[in-house]
Amino acid sequence: MGVDPEADASGIARPGQTGGLDAAPGGVLRFLTCGSVDDGKSTLIGRLIHDCGGIPYDAVVALAEDSRKFGTTGGGLDYALLLDGLTAEREQGITIDVAYRYFATTRRKFIVADAPGHEQYTRNMVTAASHCDAAIVLIDARKGILRQTRRHSSIVRLLGIRHVVIAINKMDLVGYDQPVFDRIAADYRALAARSDLADISIVPISAVTGANLTASAIEMPWYRGPSILQILESIDLHNDDLAKPFQLPIQIVIRPDQGFRGYAGTIAGGTLAEGDRVSVLPSGVQTTIASIGGTDGPCQSAEAGDAVIVTLTDEIDVGRGSILSSPDAAPEMSDQFAADIVWFSNQPLLRGRPYLLQMGVQSCIAQIGDIKHVIDTETFEPRSAKSIAINAIARCNLATSKPLAIEPYTTSRELGGFILIDRTTNETAGAGMIAYSLRRSQNVHWLGLGVSKEQRALLKGQKACCLWLTGLSGSGKSTIAVALDKRLHGLGHHTCVLDGDNVRLGLNRDLGFTDADRVENIRRVAEVGRLMVDAGLIVIVSFISPFQAERQLARERFAPGEFLEIYVDTPLQICEHRDPKGLYKKVRAGLIQNFTGISSPYEPPQAPDLRLAGGESTADALVETVTEELLRRQIIPS
Repeated sequence: MGVDPEADASGIARPGQTGGLDAAPGGVLRFLTCGSVDDGKSTLIGRLIHDCGGIPYDAVVALAEDSRKFGTTGGGLDYALLLDGLTAEREQGITIDVAYRYFATTRRKFIVADAPGHEQYTRNMVTAASHCDAAIVLIDARKGILRQTRRHSSIVRLLGIRHVVIAINKMDLVGYDQPVFDRIAADYRALAARSDLADISIVPISAVTGANLTASAIEMPWYRGPSILQILESIDLHNDDLAKPFQLPIQIVIRPDQGFRGYAGTIAGGTLAEGDRVSVLPSGVQTTIASIGGTDGPCQSAEAGDAVIVTLTDEIDVGRGSILSSPDAAPEMSDQFAADIVWFSNQPLLRGRPYLLQMGVQSCIAQIGDIKHVIDTETFEPRSAKSIAINAIARCNLATSKPLAIEPYTTSRELGGFILIDRTTNETAGAGMIAYSLRRSQNVHWLGLGVSKEQRALLKGQKACCLWLTGLSGSGKSTIAVALDKRLHGLGHHTCVLDGDNVRLGLNRDLGFTDADRVENIRRVAEVGRLMVDAGLIVIVSFISPFQAERQLARERFAPGEFLEIYVDTPLQICEHRDPKGLYKKVRAGLIQNFTGISSPYEPPQAPDLRLAGGESTADALVETVTEELLRRQIIPS
């Protein structure tokens, strides 16, 4: 059971037990513990480290004191407290953050991550798992497989963790009953078959007593397999990254003086030597490695995992985010790909909404295209969805603002794993694993036209631009747009009005008024508006466009100076009093759902290019204000 014969009566190990911290010929294994709440993850790790002699005597004495104050073991050592370091965790008896611990045996060193079991902390579990080689999934023998067991198993599979140990814990609380173990083991094997988990070991344990943690347990003679520690010590840690083609993402350019320019990063795959030819992505230009500097100084070669500074024989454009790679096996450059996404944010992921994508040293703006399906964590079957809620796992198509060097996540964590960041809140909203590049990205290319938009606009005596009117329903947007269109037409200018209702009667007639449909509504209009600006027109867009993120997306479709956000700032009370279409009356009667300003949010512009006081001035006066602004910006000549 791993009970230490050198421990005193309280179970505290005596001084002098080192646990082989300095000897680890088997390398370093990074593994994760996960599962549902109260499955015993922290207890397993604490007991494992204790039984391996990895806890100093004074720390164990402190543990005994903490166990008396916070413990749940009736006065005995509560090994979970070795990991539940936050005060909130100790008071509640749960793990909130990821706790990392280090220990060693005579065969191997270990870095273990204890992930929280609560569903709302799924992001912490994903973060921890992304760096691990193996995972221990705990199951409470009294409860069997739970929802969070399935969710964590899905994430383990998505993150490419090859070695999975299923620890059926708390066997002491079911009398070490073999039929209980056999039933849960059979259930999990069926689950694993549906989720394509391959290398699985299933072990009955008791983390509290130490049964089957470091040695076979006499309480369960019917189990003849290896203990948890024996499995962890035997996992093959062959470095597959060495067999991969060479890749070096550039993290920083080192230039202490005019005579030196070096490029620093950690080699993600393969090997490198002085004189090797390499390709520089995204440009594809080839050059030669002039020198390599490692952590101990200049060196002739380096390999995957090494942090290096390299110099090149040619003066070429290389910066943070560039990738040096083998010319014969360079990663694919793509701006459209399919990925599995684990969603962290309370705000749902919406089709068409832009996010900041960060993938190692590469970053860009990314939009969610099609949401192909969401994985049902109960059945592992795909089901259709228009949005992705917190903690959901979904397969999506993404389009990026520029081509990225990518590979499937199963091939490269560095070029296949990314996070999505909400551009408004800077919240890490989700994590993704690239599945494959979309062929459409290679088949479709932007056609450069022989006549520029500047030439087309010059022929019309104006500068092409998009005037984006935003505001609540009834604020006066459409009235202003129509009057402005007449004013500019009378002055001899070429314009076009894109009105929300008109577009919904045609191009966007397939869209409703959910948040996801509103995002797609604006995306389509922004693309149409850009094409009209390319034709040299002054485009007047009259859309509620309630979300800041989508208005920012629209702005980014245009060149600097081509997009004017005009906020028709009319108070809700005035809009509702006007109620030109009778919509507010229907909303108050409960006949309309998802109505902006009442049952759906409107996010006012923080810094519009022009603000119109819709409740204080007439439409003619507001049109005059817009016209003066166009003159001031020289969009129309004076």
